[in-house]
Amino acid sequence: MTIGSAAGVGRARGLPDPARGPVTAELAGAELAGADVAGADVAAAQLVAAAVGGDRRALARLLSAVENTPRWWPEIGAALAGHVGGAQTVGLTGAPGVGKSTTVTALVRAYRRAGRRVGVLAVDPSSPYSGGALLGDRVRMTEHAGDPGVFIRSLASRGRLGGLAAAAAQALRVLDAAGFDVVIVETVGVGQAEIDIAALADTTCVLLAPGAGDDVQAVKAGLLEVADVLVVNKADRPGAARTVADLTAMTRMRADARRPAVVRVAATLGEGIDELVERIAAHRQDLAATGELDRRRLARAADEIRGLALTALQDRLAAPPHDARLAELAGQVLAGVADPWTAAERLLEDIAAQPAH
Repeated sequence: MTIGSAAGVGRARGLPDPARGPVTAELAGAELAGADVAGADVAAAQLVAAAVGGDRRALARLLSAVENTPRWWPEIGAALAGHVGGAQTVGLTGAPGVGKSTTVTALVRAYRRAGRRVGVLAVDPSSPYSGGALLGDRVRMTEHAGDPGVFIRSLASRGRLGGLAAAAAQALRVLDAAGFDVVIVETVGVGQAEIDIAALADTTCVLLAPGAGDDVQAVKAGLLEVADVLVVNKADRPGAARTVADLTAMTRMRADARRPAVVRVAATLGEGIDELVERIAAHRQDLAATGELDRRRLARAADEIRGLALTALQDRLAAPPHDARLAELAGQVLAGVADPWTAAERLLEDIAAQPAH
């Protein structure tokens, strides 16, 4: 399908018209949301076809729709289904200030030298007061702004814990379908328990910096357990060798055979990046050779299905007639007529007996 034909159908279906010039994320999301239900699958299919065909504006609109209009995820997901599964996904996480964005920029540079197309999802924290996000990670990656082989997208966390945005998994599917060889996901600055990236990426890189106590925090947080590669950034600073030695010793204490590599880099200088790329590639090869890659991706798909099912169940619980039934059962538990477990079973039976609309 040509971009022109996609645009023609798009105007009939309420999608943005390329002749109108730049389209903001808010406008793109609003226009897709304005499509009628009957035309949503057609609208999504047209956008996906254009994005897969290389239309970067269609790709941007798809990502905007994924982020801003979750109710169209089923239509978009159905259109993406035949195009996903080819990208290598690399996750970068770590505490604030360890140089995640700088490392991402250096990795993109290395992958582009190898001729690989790279997509980047950079998750930025949202304000707990205004809900807004600076989206500064993309500002730090302006070096690649004019490269047609690179697509960088910032996502606001919107208060979600775990280091990722709610739309991260869907946005990853979009970039995968668009044909990027590598998709790098950079999390927000994480604390001691935000490790959602491990369930999303094929290879998880945990970044640490010398002299900040990060090696101890990694043990406390469990980041050591989810890391496939431990990256000591800012390795030109004093204390880097000690941090590398401490982390190497810690990996030897692991009970299982899965010991992450420890790589020393100085991303601002470009030092150690080639070794990091090699370690990521070696980990991917090991996953493929042992069948672990398929197992991880199967677990990822199961987690995604489970999450969507639970969300749908919560939505049905909050809507008539189940909201009234829930209140009725709560009253029975309060009065001592029923126990919570029996009440929950009755509520689930009622939901199962009434098909979703």
